[in-house]
Amino acid sequence: MWLFLSVSLGAVAGAWARYGMTMLIQTVAGHRFPWATLVINVLGSFLMGFLFFETLERVVVSPELRAGLLTGGLGAFTTFSTFTMESLLLAEDGRLAAALAYVTLSVVIGFSAAFAGAYLSRKL
Repeated sequence: MWLFLSVSLGAVAGAWARYGMTMLIQTVAGHRFPWATLVINVLGSFLMGFLFFETLERVVVSPELRAGLLTGGLGAFTTFSTFTMESLLLAEDGRLAAALAYVTLSVVIGFSAAFAGAYLSRKL
């Protein structure tokens, strides 16, 4: 029961963080390119890579806290379903190059961020 509660609380915090960051980035960068989703996915990938190994190999936390942070918090913070829809909309709008750039940047930089987070966690 506590595990489900911690995931739920983490999800609320993650969704709020995602919404706030989206509003901030769109205010600064505009709406023409989905910068907010890209930044959120990259940051989420880094945090997942870092916190997954940090809480597995270095810092002892309860299973509830770990699930709340990783599954709830980062699960609600990252936006893969939004990413796929934005990619589709760019392509359907005739902006195939932008769609391909967005998909490539998200995957390559997101993977690199997860790798960097894991690396940093293991080297601290």
